[in-house]
Amino acid sequence: MDYHGRIARLRSAMAKARCDALAVTHLPNVRYLCGFTGSAGVLLLGEKNSFFTDGRYAEQAAKEVVGAKVVIAKGPALIAAAKQAARMKRGRLGVEAEHLSVSAYDAVADVLTKSIRLSATRGIVEGLRTIKEPAEIGRLRAAIELGCDLLPVAHKAIRPGVKEVEVAAKIEFAARKAGAQSMSFETIVASGPRSALPHGVASGAPIPAKGFVVLDYGVILHGYCSDMTRTVHVGRADQEEQDLYRAVLDAQMAAIAACAPGVKLADVDAAARDVLKQAKLDKFFTHSTGHGLGLEIHEPPRVAQGQKEVLQPGMVITIEPGIYQAGKLGIRIEDVVGITETGYELLTAARKELIEI
Repeated sequence: MDYHGRIARLRSAMAKARCDALAVTHLPNVRYLCGFTGSAGVLLLGEKNSFFTDGRYAEQAAKEVVGAKVVIAKGPALIAAAKQAARMKRGRLGVEAEHLSVSAYDAVADVLTKSIRLSATRGIVEGLRTIKEPAEIGRLRAAIELGCDLLPVAHKAIRPGVKEVEVAAKIEFAARKAGAQSMSFETIVASGPRSALPHGVASGAPIPAKGFVVLDYGVILHGYCSDMTRTVHVGRADQEEQDLYRAVLDAQMAAIAACAPGVKLADVDAAARDVLKQAKLDKFFTHSTGHGLGLEIHEPPRVAQGQKEVLQPGMVITIEPGIYQAGKLGIRIEDVVGITETGYELLTAARKELIEI
């Protein structure tokens, strides 16, 4: 990973934000910038780059941290970082406002001298993370492939009367056996009327004898997340159900086809909504079309209405339209797409035609 290049690019972003130093506290951002994978640490970028952690991580930090001096703090790492920043004669210290509590912000302010101003930054590192390096895309590809390999496990586990949590457990056990560090998020297995819940995490409800089952899961492999949704049908789907599934699939494929450098994210979202509107189903599509993913399962950019940002080569996003009819059924199909210099690459290889179990 190009840690030195990332820090250099961040320094340019810091200059635009008028920050002389930046305390990075959000752990995925810390990992992105210096390689540290532990659960406690603060990266201070200033005249010198320093990484502050506690004694539990002395050995790990010495092995992992790139581009910064490791400092084992005697007290809270954030306060130690603030004290070092306070040695500046004057200037602005940036903090990640979206990842810092009010009490932590106040604690940092108490340490600083009057000649140093505290500046709340937003998305300064996340903006860099939207463009993936080839090595990152390689890790994403491996995580996505592992997720796809788990789909037959899910299909085999889905049977009438089997609890949703049992299906989730078999997916997660197989993921661990295949080398996943963990799941990207709480596995969704939502069957029958529960499929109408967009975030219907696996419950103790039994799989019905007939109806849709939404499977939404992801794995973390080498720090990077996958995300995939497939909807299957238990028993024979009637014509109305087949038509609903086809509409969602057409909407998803239209949104994928719209992906290319320079295209507004809002236009990708609109491509999916237009198809569902033609089928008079748009009122049942209640969330955004997709999101970025990488070190976190949800990252910028958002593929949603009103988004003026445009797609750029290196962005990796999900495309996941769905429809949800309360108390009746839900259908969602999700793939991961990488934006290339000339268009897009579909990173999710799992089949998408309606599967009846």
